[in-house]
Amino acid sequence: MIEAIPVNEPLLDGNEKKYLAECIDTGWISSEGPFVKQFEGQFAARVGRKYGVAVCNGSVALDVAITALDIGAGDEVILPTFTIISCAAAIVRAGAVPVLVDSDSLAWNMDVNQIEDRITPRTKAIMVVHIYGLPVDMYPVLTLAEKYGLKIIEDAAEMHGQTYKGRPCGSFGDISTFSFYPNKHITTGEGGMIVADDKVLAERCSSLRNLCFQPQKRFVHEELGWNFRISNLQAALGVAQLERLDELVARKRNMGQRYTALLTDIPGLELPVPHTGYAENIYWVYGLVLKDGVPFGAEEMMKRLAQHKIGSRPFFWPMHEQPVFQKMGLFADESYPVAERLARRGFYIPSGMALRDEQIKRVADVLHEVTA
Repeated sequence: MIEAIPVNEPLLDGNEKKYLAECIDTGWISSEGPFVKQFEGQFAARVGRKYGVAVCNGSVALDVAITALDIGAGDEVILPTFTIISCAAAIVRAGAVPVLVDSDSLAWNMDVNQIEDRITPRTKAIMVVHIYGLPVDMYPVLTLAEKYGLKIIEDAAEMHGQTYKGRPCGSFGDISTFSFYPNKHITTGEGGMIVADDKVLAERCSSLRNLCFQPQKRFVHEELGWNFRISNLQAALGVAQLERLDELVARKRNMGQRYTALLTDIPGLELPVPHTGYAENIYWVYGLVLKDGVPFGAEEMMKRLAQHKIGSRPFFWPMHEQPVFQKMGLFADESYPVAERLARRGFYIPSGMALRDEQIKRVADVLHEVTA
Protein backbone atom coordinates (compact mmCIF):
# COMPACT_ATOMS: atom_id res chain seq x y z
CA MET A 1 0.00 0.00 0.00
CA ILE A 2 1.28 3.46 -0.91
CA GLU A 3 1.99 5.60 2.14
CA ALA A 4 0.14 8.90 2.37
CA ILE A 5 2.46 11.88 2.83
CA PRO A 6 0.75 14.61 4.87
CA VAL A 7 1.39 18.25 4.08
CA ASN A 8 2.67 18.68 7.62
CA GLU A 9 3.82 16.46 10.48
CA PRO A 10 5.50 18.01 13.53
CA LEU A 11 8.65 16.66 15.12
CA LEU A 12 8.33 16.09 18.88
CA ASP A 13 11.33 13.95 19.79
CA GLY A 14 13.18 16.31 22.15
CA ASN A 15 12.27 17.11 25.77
CA GLU A 16 8.56 17.50 25.06
CA LYS A 17 7.45 14.36 26.96
CA LYS A 18 9.74 15.15 29.88
CA TYR A 19 8.41 18.67 30.32
CA LEU A 20 4.77 17.62 29.84
CA ALA A 21 5.24 14.94 32.51
CA GLU A 22 6.63 17.63 34.82
CA CYS A 23 3.46 19.67 34.33
CA ILE A 24 1.30 16.66 35.18
CA ASP A 25 3.41 15.55 38.13
CA THR A 26 3.37 19.02 39.69
CA GLY A 27 -0.25 19.77 38.86
CA TRP A 28 0.69 22.96 37.01
CA ILE A 29 -1.41 22.64 33.88
CA SER A 30 -3.08 26.08 33.74
CA SER A 31 -1.74 29.43 32.59
CA GLU A 32 -0.30 29.97 36.08
CA GLY A 33 2.41 27.34 35.60
CA PRO A 34 6.14 28.17 35.54
CA PHE A 35 6.75 27.11 31.94
CA VAL A 36 4.70 30.09 30.72
CA LYS A 37 7.08 32.69 32.12
CA GLN A 38 10.06 30.59 31.07
CA PHE A 39 8.80 30.35 27.51
CA GLU A 40 8.00 34.06 27.34
CA GLY A 41 11.43 35.09 28.58
CA GLN A 42 13.44 32.66 26.51
CA PHE A 43 11.52 33.30 23.31
CA ALA A 44 11.73 37.08 23.67
CA ALA A 45 15.48 36.83 24.23
CA ARG A 46 15.89 34.61 21.19
CA VAL A 47 14.28 37.18 18.89
CA GLY A 48 16.06 40.14 20.48
CA ARG A 49 13.13 41.57 22.43
CA LYS A 50 12.84 42.58 26.07
CA TYR A 51 9.36 41.25 26.75
CA GLY A 52 7.24 38.31 25.65
CA VAL A 53 3.52 37.73 26.21
CA ALA A 54 2.28 34.24 25.39
CA VAL A 55 -1.27 33.83 24.07
CA CYS A 56 -3.46 30.98 22.87
CA ASN A 57 -2.77 31.44 19.13
CA GLY A 58 -1.13 33.70 16.59
CA SER A 59 -4.39 35.20 15.33
CA VAL A 60 -5.40 36.60 18.72
CA ALA A 61 -1.85 37.92 19.12
CA LEU A 62 -2.72 40.31 16.29
CA ASP A 63 -5.98 41.35 17.98
CA VAL A 64 -4.12 42.17 21.17
CA ALA A 65 -1.35 44.01 19.31
CA ILE A 66 -3.83 46.18 17.39
CA THR A 67 -5.73 47.06 20.56
CA ALA A 68 -2.60 47.70 22.60
CA LEU A 69 -1.43 50.22 20.00
CA ASP A 70 -4.78 52.06 20.29
CA ILE A 71 -5.66 51.46 16.65
CA GLY A 72 -9.37 51.97 16.24
CA ALA A 73 -12.24 53.54 14.35
CA GLY A 74 -11.17 55.44 11.25
CA ASP A 75 -7.49 54.53 11.50
CA GLU A 76 -5.89 52.98 8.44
CA VAL A 77 -3.40 50.13 8.52
CA ILE A 78 -1.39 49.17 5.43
CA LEU A 79 -0.79 45.45 4.87
CA PRO A 80 -0.31 42.97 2.02
CA THR A 81 -3.36 41.61 0.27
CA PHE A 82 -1.55 38.26 -0.01
CA THR A 83 -1.69 37.00 3.56
CA ILE A 84 -3.83 34.97 5.94
CA ILE A 85 -7.17 36.51 6.85
CA SER A 86 -6.19 36.89 10.53
CA CYS A 87 -4.19 40.00 9.64
CA ALA A 88 -7.01 41.95 8.03
CA ALA A 89 -9.61 40.53 10.44
CA ALA A 90 -7.80 42.00 13.45
CA ILE A 91 -7.82 45.42 11.81
CA VAL A 92 -11.50 45.22 10.84
CA ARG A 93 -12.57 43.97 14.28
CA ALA A 94 -10.90 47.02 15.83
CA GLY A 95 -13.00 49.29 13.63
CA ALA A 96 -9.98 50.33 11.58
CA VAL A 97 -9.58 50.20 7.80
CA PRO A 98 -7.21 47.76 6.05
CA VAL A 99 -5.36 49.33 3.12
CA LEU A 100 -3.74 46.86 0.74
CA VAL A 101 -0.60 46.57 -1.36
CA ASP A 102 0.32 43.91 -3.91
CA SER A 103 3.10 41.33 -3.70
CA ASP A 104 6.62 41.10 -5.01
CA SER A 105 6.43 38.37 -7.68
CA LEU A 106 9.76 36.78 -6.69
CA ALA A 107 9.77 36.70 -2.88
CA TRP A 108 5.92 36.76 -2.55
CA ASN A 109 6.08 39.35 0.24
CA MET A 110 4.43 42.77 0.18
CA ASP A 111 5.91 45.06 -2.45
CA VAL A 112 7.49 47.71 -0.24
CA ASN A 113 7.72 50.11 -3.20
CA GLN A 114 3.93 50.43 -3.17
CA ILE A 115 3.56 51.40 0.49
CA GLU A 116 4.25 55.14 0.38
CA ASP A 117 1.55 55.77 -2.23
CA ARG A 118 -1.00 54.22 0.13
CA ILE A 119 -0.17 56.46 3.10
CA THR A 120 -2.80 59.07 3.96
CA PRO A 121 -3.36 61.39 6.94
CA ARG A 122 -5.43 58.57 8.48
CA THR A 123 -2.67 55.97 8.26
CA LYS A 124 -1.61 54.86 11.72
CA ALA A 125 0.41 51.71 11.13
CA ILE A 126 2.03 49.35 8.66
CA MET A 127 1.45 45.65 9.26
CA VAL A 128 4.42 43.77 7.87
CA VAL A 129 3.75 40.08 7.19
CA HIS A 130 6.68 37.81 6.35
CA ILE A 131 5.42 35.17 3.91
CA TYR A 132 6.37 31.48 3.62
CA GLY A 133 10.15 31.62 4.00
CA LEU A 134 11.67 35.00 3.22
CA PRO A 135 11.25 38.21 5.23
CA VAL A 136 9.93 41.50 3.95
CA ASP A 137 12.64 44.00 2.98
CA MET A 138 12.43 45.85 6.29
CA TYR A 139 14.73 48.86 6.01
CA PRO A 140 12.55 50.72 3.46
CA VAL A 141 9.53 50.07 5.70
CA LEU A 142 11.32 51.34 8.79
CA THR A 143 12.35 54.46 6.89
CA LEU A 144 8.75 55.16 5.88
CA ALA A 145 7.50 54.59 9.41
CA GLU A 146 9.97 57.10 10.79
CA LYS A 147 9.23 59.61 8.01
CA TYR A 148 5.46 59.55 8.57
CA GLY A 149 5.34 58.73 12.29
CA LEU A 150 3.72 55.32 11.82
CA LYS A 151 3.61 52.27 14.04
CA ILE A 152 4.94 48.95 12.74
CA ILE A 153 3.25 45.65 13.56
CA GLU A 154 5.46 42.77 12.47
CA ASP A 155 3.68 39.48 11.86
CA ALA A 156 6.53 36.99 12.08
CA ALA A 157 4.26 33.96 12.52
CA GLU A 158 6.17 31.95 9.91
CA MET A 159 9.67 33.21 10.66
CA HIS A 160 10.95 31.33 13.72
CA GLY A 161 14.74 31.47 13.51
CA GLN A 162 14.79 33.67 10.38
CA THR A 163 16.83 36.88 10.17
CA TYR A 164 16.86 40.05 8.09
CA LYS A 165 20.41 41.27 7.47
CA GLY A 166 21.48 39.21 10.47
CA ARG A 167 18.85 40.65 12.83
CA PRO A 168 16.11 38.32 14.12
CA CYS A 169 12.69 38.54 12.56
CA GLY A 170 10.38 39.57 15.36
CA SER A 171 12.74 42.32 16.52
CA PHE A 172 11.46 45.06 14.20
CA GLY A 173 9.01 47.85 14.84
CA ASP A 174 6.80 48.53 17.82
CA ILE A 175 5.37 45.07 18.31
CA SER A 176 5.77 41.62 16.73
CA THR A 177 3.65 38.48 16.78
CA PHE A 178 4.28 34.77 16.28
CA SER A 179 2.22 31.61 15.87
CA PHE A 180 2.99 28.15 17.25
CA TYR A 181 0.51 26.15 15.20
CA PRO A 182 1.73 22.58 14.43
CA ASN A 183 3.07 23.55 10.99
CA LYS A 184 5.44 26.16 12.43
CA HIS A 185 9.15 25.63 13.19
CA ILE A 186 8.23 25.78 16.89
CA THR A 187 4.86 24.35 17.86
CA THR A 188 2.81 24.27 21.03
CA GLY A 189 -0.18 22.69 19.27
CA GLU A 190 -2.03 25.98 19.37
CA GLY A 191 -0.35 29.09 20.71
CA GLY A 192 1.17 32.45 19.94
CA MET A 193 3.48 35.12 21.27
CA ILE A 194 3.59 38.92 21.32
CA VAL A 195 7.01 40.51 21.76
CA ALA A 196 7.98 44.14 22.34
CA ASP A 197 10.66 46.32 23.85
CA ASP A 198 8.38 48.86 25.53
CA LYS A 199 7.49 47.77 29.07
CA VAL A 200 4.21 49.69 29.22
CA LEU A 201 3.10 48.24 25.88
CA ALA A 202 4.01 44.71 26.98
CA GLU A 203 2.13 45.12 30.25
CA ARG A 204 -0.93 46.32 28.35
CA CYS A 205 -0.76 43.24 26.11
CA SER A 206 -0.44 41.04 29.19
CA SER A 207 -3.51 42.67 30.73
CA LEU A 208 -5.58 42.43 27.55
CA ARG A 209 -4.89 38.71 27.17
CA ASN A 210 -6.01 38.14 30.79
CA LEU A 211 -9.44 39.85 30.91
CA CYS A 212 -7.84 43.10 32.14
CA PHE A 213 -7.75 41.89 35.72
CA GLN A 214 -6.28 44.54 38.04
CA PRO A 215 -3.54 43.68 40.54
CA GLN A 216 -5.29 45.21 43.56
CA LYS A 217 -8.95 44.82 42.58
CA ARG A 218 -8.98 41.67 40.47
CA PHE A 219 -12.66 41.62 39.58
CA VAL A 220 -13.04 45.35 39.01
CA HIS A 221 -12.40 46.10 35.32
CA GLU A 222 -11.52 49.43 33.76
CA GLU A 223 -11.64 48.03 30.21
CA LEU A 224 -12.58 44.86 28.34
CA GLY A 225 -9.97 42.26 27.53
CA TRP A 226 -10.04 38.63 26.49
CA ASN A 227 -9.14 35.25 27.91
CA PHE A 228 -6.34 34.60 25.43
CA ARG A 229 -4.07 32.82 27.92
CA ILE A 230 -1.77 29.93 27.02
CA SER A 231 -1.52 26.88 29.29
CA ASN A 232 1.55 25.61 31.10
CA LEU A 233 1.24 22.40 29.06
CA GLN A 234 1.52 24.34 25.80
CA ALA A 235 4.38 26.46 27.10
CA ALA A 236 6.24 23.30 28.15
CA LEU A 237 6.11 22.12 24.55
CA GLY A 238 7.35 25.53 23.44
CA VAL A 239 10.34 25.46 25.77
CA ALA A 240 11.33 22.02 24.50
CA GLN A 241 11.01 23.10 20.88
CA LEU A 242 12.87 26.37 21.41
CA GLU A 243 15.85 24.45 22.82
CA ARG A 244 16.52 23.02 19.36
CA LEU A 245 15.45 25.87 17.10
CA ASP A 246 18.81 26.10 15.31
CA GLU A 247 18.64 22.38 14.51
CA LEU A 248 15.07 22.74 13.24
CA VAL A 249 15.95 25.71 11.04
CA ALA A 250 18.86 23.78 9.52
CA ARG A 251 16.56 20.81 8.95
CA LYS A 252 14.03 22.97 7.09
CA ARG A 253 16.70 24.57 4.94
CA ASN A 254 18.06 21.15 4.02
CA MET A 255 14.56 20.06 3.00
CA GLY A 256 14.16 23.14 0.83
CA GLN A 257 17.51 22.65 -0.86
CA ARG A 258 16.72 18.99 -1.47
CA TYR A 259 13.40 19.83 -3.09
CA THR A 260 15.05 22.48 -5.26
CA ALA A 261 17.68 20.03 -6.49
CA LEU A 262 15.00 17.49 -7.42
CA LEU A 263 12.50 19.90 -9.01
CA THR A 264 14.67 22.38 -10.87
CA ASP A 265 14.33 20.51 -14.18
CA ILE A 266 10.52 20.73 -14.29
CA PRO A 267 9.91 23.52 -16.82
CA GLY A 268 6.36 24.30 -15.67
CA LEU A 269 7.23 25.18 -12.06
CA GLU A 270 8.47 28.39 -10.49
CA LEU A 271 10.49 27.39 -7.42
CA PRO A 272 10.88 29.51 -4.29
CA VAL A 273 13.73 32.02 -4.32
CA PRO A 274 16.61 30.49 -2.31
CA HIS A 275 17.86 33.84 -1.04
CA THR A 276 17.67 37.59 -1.41
CA GLY A 277 20.21 40.28 -0.63
CA TYR A 278 19.04 40.30 2.98
CA ALA A 279 18.11 36.71 3.89
CA GLU A 280 18.36 33.02 3.06
CA ASN A 281 15.08 31.21 2.61
CA ILE A 282 13.96 29.38 5.73
CA TYR A 283 11.39 27.30 3.76
CA TRP A 284 8.60 27.43 6.34
CA VAL A 285 6.69 25.75 3.54
CA TYR A 286 7.99 24.77 0.14
CA GLY A 287 5.80 26.74 -2.22
CA LEU A 288 5.49 26.29 -5.97
CA VAL A 289 3.85 28.42 -8.64
CA LEU A 290 2.66 26.98 -11.94
CA LYS A 291 4.05 28.94 -14.85
CA ASP A 292 1.55 30.63 -17.13
CA GLY A 293 2.15 28.09 -19.90
CA VAL A 294 0.80 25.24 -17.75
CA PRO A 295 -2.81 24.76 -18.90
CA PHE A 296 -4.28 24.24 -15.42
CA GLY A 297 -4.12 25.94 -12.04
CA ALA A 298 -3.22 25.06 -8.47
CA GLU A 299 -6.59 23.49 -7.72
CA GLU A 300 -6.15 20.90 -10.45
CA MET A 301 -2.55 20.26 -9.44
CA MET A 302 -3.56 19.56 -5.85
CA LYS A 303 -6.20 17.09 -7.08
CA ARG A 304 -3.53 15.29 -9.09
CA LEU A 305 -1.22 15.13 -6.08
CA ALA A 306 -4.05 13.84 -3.88
CA GLN A 307 -4.59 10.96 -6.29
CA HIS A 308 -1.05 9.89 -5.38
CA LYS A 309 -1.68 10.43 -1.65
CA ILE A 310 0.48 13.54 -1.57
CA GLY A 311 -0.80 16.28 0.73
CA SER A 312 -0.76 19.89 -0.44
CA ARG A 313 -2.32 23.25 0.36
CA PRO A 314 -3.27 26.28 -1.73
CA PHE A 315 -1.58 29.62 -1.30
CA PHE A 316 -3.36 32.40 0.58
CA TRP A 317 -6.41 33.90 -1.13
CA PRO A 318 -6.04 37.72 -1.40
CA MET A 319 -7.84 39.93 1.07
CA HIS A 320 -9.46 42.04 -1.66
CA GLU A 321 -11.15 38.91 -3.04
CA GLN A 322 -12.47 37.63 0.29
CA PRO A 323 -16.30 37.44 0.18
CA VAL A 324 -16.61 38.46 3.84
CA PHE A 325 -14.83 41.75 3.19
CA GLN A 326 -16.60 42.38 -0.11
CA LYS A 327 -19.93 42.10 1.75
CA MET A 328 -18.67 44.85 4.05
CA GLY A 329 -18.01 47.09 1.07
CA LEU A 330 -14.24 46.87 1.39
CA PHE A 331 -11.80 46.87 -1.55
CA ALA A 332 -14.42 47.64 -4.21
CA ASP A 333 -12.93 47.53 -7.72
CA GLU A 334 -9.42 46.95 -6.35
CA SER A 335 -7.09 44.62 -8.21
CA TYR A 336 -3.67 43.27 -7.27
CA PRO A 337 -2.50 41.12 -10.18
CA VAL A 338 0.56 39.53 -8.58
CA ALA A 339 -1.38 38.32 -5.54
CA GLU A 340 -4.22 37.13 -7.76
CA ARG A 341 -1.82 35.05 -9.83
CA LEU A 342 -0.12 33.59 -6.75
CA ALA A 343 -3.49 32.59 -5.30
CA ARG A 344 -4.60 30.82 -8.44
CA ARG A 345 -1.35 29.18 -9.48
CA GLY A 346 0.47 28.73 -6.16
CA PHE A 347 0.42 25.77 -3.77
CA TYR A 348 2.79 24.12 -1.33
CA ILE A 349 3.86 20.53 -0.95
CA PRO A 350 4.71 18.44 2.14
CA SER A 351 7.02 20.55 4.26
CA GLY A 352 6.55 19.36 7.85
CA MET A 353 9.44 19.09 10.24
CA ALA A 354 9.17 15.26 10.38
CA LEU A 355 9.39 14.87 6.58
CA ARG A 356 11.90 12.20 5.56
CA ASP A 357 14.22 12.25 2.57
CA GLU A 358 12.56 9.27 0.92
CA GLN A 359 9.24 11.13 1.16
CA ILE A 360 10.78 14.22 -0.45
CA LYS A 361 12.05 12.02 -3.28
CA ARG A 362 8.61 10.48 -3.81
CA VAL A 363 6.90 13.89 -3.84
CA ALA A 364 9.41 15.05 -6.47
CA ASP A 365 8.84 11.95 -8.60
CA VAL A 366 5.08 12.49 -8.51
CA LEU A 367 5.47 16.16 -9.43
CA HIS A 368 7.50 15.18 -12.46
CA GLU A 369 4.71 12.82 -13.49
CA VAL A 370 1.68 15.05 -12.90
CA THR A 371 3.20 18.27 -14.30
CA ALA A 372 4.07 16.70 -17.65
